[in-house]
Amino acid sequence: MVLPNRSCLLYQPGLVPYNAAWQWQRSLLASRIQQPDQTDALILLEHPPVYTLGQGASLEFLKIAPDQLGAEIYRIERGGEVTYHCPGQLVGYPILNLRRYQPDLHWYLRQLEEVLIQAIAPLGLKGDRIPGLTGVWVDGYKVGAIGIKVSRWITMHGFSLNVCPDLQGFQAIVPCGIADRPVGSLAQLLPHTADITVATMAQQVAAAFTTVFEVDLQTVDYAVLSEALPIAK
Repeated sequence: MVLPNRSCLLYQPGLVPYNAAWQWQRSLLASRIQQPDQTDALILLEHPPVYTLGQGASLEFLKIAPDQLGAEIYRIERGGEVTYHCPGQLVGYPILNLRRYQPDLHWYLRQLEEVLIQAIAPLGLKGDRIPGLTGVWVDGYKVGAIGIKVSRWITMHGFSLNVCPDLQGFQAIVPCGIADRPVGSLAQLLPHTADITVATMAQQVAAAFTTVFEVDLQTVDYAVLSEALPIAK
């Protein structure tokens, strides 16, 4: 059921440099803080290789020096420790006014987990939660990571789903500060399923997001997006 006034814009710009997407999120957040009645948004994209650290993240979770990582590194506003993004990983940035849903951060984190759990279910994969930790695991492998920032109950940052990435970049860090639980991907867990692509999973994540948050997703036309957003060109 979609509730009244529960529309949400869906942006899918493809591969976007991390810093550009970060500034885009900040712009969307700032405009909604100024005008809270603006429509919510969901960005689904991929990033070139990049490491990000939460605002309180410890450098001890980097296994090598930052200048030897071989990729850009940013310290950002979200919670959590260090993580890695790269092509083959679907990244989602919901810009939501939680006053329209439930102004509760724990509720919001569980809803994001539920989106990923429902999105991978059609593949025959059972997503699990681990008490005390945030994210989604399958057969002991972490496939979904979550890190958020909320200002005046409006969200930014979000989640990532390892679809078919090169996982080698994770070897340089202790992902999310959790040393004893390995990172995995959907392609790794289902090696004989040829249609596990970021595009396919973006559709399933969008469908699950619609169900979990009870919203009407409205895809933003690429021509309009590229005109308003130079980074999408």
